[in-house]
Amino acid sequence: MKDKFFKFMEGRYGVDSYARFTMGLALVCIVISIFFPGRSVIGALLNTIGLLAIVYTYFRILSRNIQKRYAENQKYLSMTANLRQRFNREKNLMKQRKTHHIYSCPNCGQKIRIPRGKGRIEIDCPKCHTKFIKRS
Repeated sequence: MKDKFFKFMEGRYGVDSYARFTMGLALVCIVISIFFPGRSVIGALLNTIGLLAIVYTYFRILSRNIQKRYAENQKYLSMTANLRQRFNREKNLMKQRKTHHIYSCPNCGQKIRIPRGKGRIEIDCPKCHTKFIKRS
Protein backbone atom coordinates (compact mmCIF):
# COMPACT_ATOMS: atom_id res chain seq x y z
CA MET A 1 0.00 0.00 0.00
CA LYS A 2 2.80 2.39 0.93
CA ASP A 3 4.63 1.55 -2.29
CA LYS A 4 1.54 2.36 -4.35
CA PHE A 5 1.25 5.75 -2.67
CA PHE A 6 4.95 6.51 -3.27
CA LYS A 7 4.56 5.44 -6.89
CA PHE A 8 1.50 7.69 -7.26
CA MET A 9 3.29 10.71 -5.74
CA GLU A 10 6.38 10.21 -7.90
CA GLY A 11 6.90 13.30 -10.08
CA ARG A 12 4.36 15.35 -8.14
CA TYR A 13 5.13 18.47 -6.11
CA GLY A 14 4.03 17.42 -2.62
CA VAL A 15 3.58 19.46 0.56
CA ASP A 16 5.46 22.72 1.18
CA SER A 17 5.10 25.76 3.45
CA TYR A 18 2.48 27.41 1.27
CA ALA A 19 0.41 24.22 1.20
CA ARG A 20 0.54 24.04 5.00
CA PHE A 21 -0.58 27.68 5.19
CA THR A 22 -3.52 27.22 2.80
CA MET A 23 -4.62 24.06 4.63
CA GLY A 24 -4.44 25.93 7.95
CA LEU A 25 -6.43 28.80 6.44
CA ALA A 26 -9.06 26.34 5.27
CA LEU A 27 -9.28 24.79 8.73
CA VAL A 28 -9.62 28.20 10.40
CA CYS A 29 -12.36 29.29 7.97
CA ILE A 30 -14.34 26.09 8.50
CA VAL A 31 -14.02 26.26 12.29
CA ILE A 32 -15.08 29.93 12.37
CA SER A 33 -18.06 29.14 10.12
CA ILE A 34 -19.37 26.81 12.87
CA PHE A 35 -20.08 29.89 15.02
CA PHE A 36 -22.52 31.29 12.44
CA PRO A 37 -25.61 29.07 12.83
CA GLY A 38 -28.38 28.40 10.36
CA ARG A 39 -28.16 29.64 6.82
CA SER A 40 -25.99 32.63 7.62
CA VAL A 41 -24.35 34.29 4.61
CA ILE A 42 -21.07 34.71 6.51
CA GLY A 43 -21.03 31.05 7.57
CA ALA A 44 -21.71 29.89 4.01
CA LEU A 45 -19.01 32.23 2.66
CA LEU A 46 -16.44 30.95 5.15
CA ASN A 47 -17.36 27.34 4.34
CA THR A 48 -16.94 28.07 0.63
CA ILE A 49 -13.57 29.76 1.18
CA GLY A 50 -12.44 26.80 3.30
CA LEU A 51 -13.54 24.28 0.68
CA LEU A 52 -11.86 26.21 -2.13
CA ALA A 53 -8.65 26.45 -0.08
CA ILE A 54 -8.68 22.66 0.45
CA VAL A 55 -9.24 22.03 -3.27
CA TYR A 56 -6.44 24.46 -4.20
CA THR A 57 -4.09 22.88 -1.67
CA TYR A 58 -4.66 19.38 -3.06
CA PHE A 59 -4.27 20.74 -6.59
CA ARG A 60 -0.85 22.13 -5.59
CA ILE A 61 0.19 18.92 -3.78
CA LEU A 62 -0.75 16.67 -6.72
CA SER A 63 0.55 19.03 -9.43
CA ARG A 64 3.24 17.85 -11.81
CA ASN A 65 4.29 21.41 -12.71
CA ILE A 66 7.04 21.53 -10.10
CA GLN A 67 8.67 24.76 -11.32
CA LYS A 68 5.47 26.79 -11.04
CA ARG A 69 4.61 25.38 -7.58
CA TYR A 70 8.16 26.08 -6.43
CA ALA A 71 7.88 29.69 -7.65
CA GLU A 72 4.57 30.09 -5.76
CA ASN A 73 6.16 28.76 -2.57
CA GLN A 74 9.18 31.05 -2.94
CA LYS A 75 6.89 34.06 -3.39
CA TYR A 76 4.96 33.07 -0.24
CA LEU A 77 8.22 32.62 1.71
CA SER A 78 9.54 36.01 0.57
CA MET A 79 6.27 37.74 1.50
CA THR A 80 6.25 36.22 5.00
CA ALA A 81 9.99 36.40 5.69
CA ASN A 82 9.81 39.40 8.04
CA LEU A 83 6.93 37.94 10.03
CA ARG A 84 8.60 34.53 10.35
CA GLN A 85 11.90 36.17 11.35
CA ARG A 86 10.20 38.24 14.06
CA PHE A 87 8.35 35.16 15.37
CA ASN A 88 11.58 33.10 15.47
CA ARG A 89 13.41 35.94 17.25
CA GLU A 90 10.73 36.13 19.95
CA LYS A 91 10.70 32.34 20.25
CA ASN A 92 14.48 32.35 20.73
CA LEU A 93 14.24 35.09 23.38
CA MET A 94 11.63 33.06 25.27
CA LYS A 95 13.95 30.03 25.28
CA GLN A 96 16.83 32.13 26.62
CA ARG A 97 14.78 33.70 29.45
CA LYS A 98 15.37 30.60 31.60
CA THR A 99 19.13 31.14 31.74
CA HIS A 100 19.59 34.82 30.87
CA HIS A 101 18.13 38.26 31.53
CA ILE A 102 17.59 40.27 28.39
CA TYR A 103 17.84 44.04 28.83
CA SER A 104 17.36 46.85 26.35
CA CYS A 105 19.82 49.72 26.26
CA PRO A 106 18.05 52.91 27.41
CA ASN A 107 19.91 54.96 24.80
CA CYS A 108 19.76 52.93 21.55
CA GLY A 109 17.37 50.04 22.32
CA GLN A 110 19.94 47.30 21.61
CA LYS A 111 19.01 44.05 23.37
CA ILE A 112 21.74 42.74 25.67
CA ARG A 113 21.83 39.23 27.10
CA ILE A 114 23.23 38.81 30.63
CA PRO A 115 23.46 35.45 32.51
CA ARG A 116 21.12 35.11 35.49
CA GLY A 117 22.43 35.19 39.03
CA LYS A 118 25.17 37.81 38.61
CA GLY A 119 23.58 40.25 41.09
CA ARG A 120 23.82 43.98 40.53
CA ILE A 121 26.00 44.68 37.49
CA GLU A 122 27.05 47.55 35.30
CA ILE A 123 26.29 46.86 31.65
CA ASP A 124 28.21 48.47 28.81
CA CYS A 125 26.14 48.57 25.62
CA PRO A 126 28.18 47.03 22.76
CA LYS A 127 26.50 49.28 20.20
CA CYS A 128 26.59 52.80 21.72
CA HIS A 129 28.80 52.17 24.80
CA THR A 130 26.26 53.62 27.23
CA LYS A 131 26.78 52.33 30.76
CA PHE A 132 23.76 51.44 32.91
CA ILE A 133 23.23 49.44 36.10
CA LYS A 134 20.80 46.53 36.32
CA ARG A 135 20.11 43.73 38.75
CA SER A 136 20.62 40.34 37.13
